[in-house]
Amino acid sequence: MTNIRNFSIIAHIDHGKSTLADRFIQYCGIVEERNFQDQILDNMDIERERGITIKSQAVSLPYRAKDGVAYTLNLIDTPGHVDFSYEVSRSLASCEGVLLLIDAAQGVQAQTLANLYLAMEQNLEIIPVINKIDLPAADVNRVRAQVEAELGLDPAGCLICSAKMGIGIQEILEAIVERIPPPKGDPGSPLAALIFDAKYDPFRGTVIHCRVFDGVVRAGDTIRFVHNNATYRVEEVGRFLLHRERTESLSAGEVGYIIAGVKTVSDVRTGDTITLENRPCEKPLHGFKEVKPVVFASIYPIAADDYENLSDCLARYKLNDASFIYEKDSSAALGQGFRCGFLGLLHLDVVQERLEREFGLSIIISVPSVRYRFTLKDGRIIYVDNPAHYPDPLSVIKSEEPYIRASMMLPERYLGAVMKLCMEKRGVNSTLNYPSPGRAEIVYEMPLAEVIFDYYDRFKSITQGYGSFDYDVLDYRESNLVLLDILVNGEKVDALSQIVHRERARARAMQACERLKEEIPRQMFKIAIQGAIGGEIISRTTISPFRKDVTAKCYGGDITRKRKLLEKQKKGKKRMKMIGNVIIPQSAFLAVLKSDAE
Repeated sequence: MTNIRNFSIIAHIDHGKSTLADRFIQYCGIVEERNFQDQILDNMDIERERGITIKSQAVSLPYRAKDGVAYTLNLIDTPGHVDFSYEVSRSLASCEGVLLLIDAAQGVQAQTLANLYLAMEQNLEIIPVINKIDLPAADVNRVRAQVEAELGLDPAGCLICSAKMGIGIQEILEAIVERIPPPKGDPGSPLAALIFDAKYDPFRGTVIHCRVFDGVVRAGDTIRFVHNNATYRVEEVGRFLLHRERTESLSAGEVGYIIAGVKTVSDVRTGDTITLENRPCEKPLHGFKEVKPVVFASIYPIAADDYENLSDCLARYKLNDASFIYEKDSSAALGQGFRCGFLGLLHLDVVQERLEREFGLSIIISVPSVRYRFTLKDGRIIYVDNPAHYPDPLSVIKSEEPYIRASMMLPERYLGAVMKLCMEKRGVNSTLNYPSPGRAEIVYEMPLAEVIFDYYDRFKSITQGYGSFDYDVLDYRESNLVLLDILVNGEKVDALSQIVHRERARARAMQACERLKEEIPRQMFKIAIQGAIGGEIISRTTISPFRKDVTAKCYGGDITRKRKLLEKQKKGKKRMKMIGNVIIPQSAFLAVLKSDAE
């Protein structure tokens, strides 16, 4: 155990975590040069395309230190985006120390601070590393000053490197060996292992990723999950080199995987403790705090008979993404589906794309909303995250919506434009300070519902990608909320209903109507698209019909002949309108979610 080090790399988005992990893997030689590719730990297509890490990945690195001693370094590469900070907190539970990466050009950013606090909560050894020193805009001295002033860490302990060029890699590995403590634990005690992730393998069942704190687990042992008392016989244990590598056993201090033929996905819970059936541990390990979703949307299959398949795929997907929650839901327009909770809009986007790619599903997602709180006349308090469950407006005394504290770091020159955007989004109680020359930190309290609707994209484009944004949920505050319905040809489309602030209702309704007008194909009859609050119509657009020239063959003669034909056509169109069905394409549902800028 004295030769094991468990560590994680944490940082803001794009500060070079995955690139540094690549250099470690090359330096330790666990992959041949011809098989090497950039972002080697990001094994999902969507991660490689977007250039972001979504799932934290573990890998064991064999390293021989300068003094000739062989060490096993268990590295966990983590995501940097605020929507996936839950992945980071889970990874840190398996570590004794972290490398805190800071970009030499951008300096300390919002997620740098957020991740530092996560590491401090777990009492981990923190090694600050200044990366990207090869950039022309790199300013190591300024970043060192920020590390002392903003993070409260000793600047003398800062390491400098360039992950891209491979500069300073050995110094970092030596620092990991010297400064991060070896894992504590007793191989002789009863087994206690913490599940920090899991993956579904169609051939082997569930592959459990765990960190062993006490005891030893071997193939052939009978293990028990403390949470639900399910027992299984272990078929295989091993470590993560780039692929799963089988070993004799996993003992205290090690990170690895267990395959025990777990077929029911719901049996495995992230944060659960694994122990031996015949020699259980005294008490379960401290798990992870339950994650609270902030954005809600409904998922429906495009074909109604795909419902069972969707249900099965969501259960398998949830195993790999513990922060995703779902429950059954139904809609008049779209049939049976599921109401799902997400940690943010990027999380929603990624879940949708992974379901379509990995499971081959065709799905429709409803308008995202947040969880509102309503106080009724009979004293009851209800929470509503689905517009379909909006209470009767006459029975509501008070309506409240969740507020967040948004902290933004940005270059000073974009300050005016960002403040204007925040005011537009009903931001209040701003504070402003200048952590270093030319950089501003601005904090606003604003409604979460405004942030999930196109805020992040606009913030990124205003700051030309230099701004960083981080938020935490504060509390509920009173607000004037109404239910906005969209009617197509006089019929309500419940998948497009949204709960909005009254001041925003007309603008949002106009936007939704215009979007639908572009997406819904023209028919032989006139289609009215309306936005309504209760019985009051607040916006309308009309899709004009195709016009067949019925008078083409009628030339000469009396005008009444022409009029007769037009009247006949008018009656036919009226009858069509009454029985005609308007098919709303999938793209129309997505178009309503997009902002004007896009």
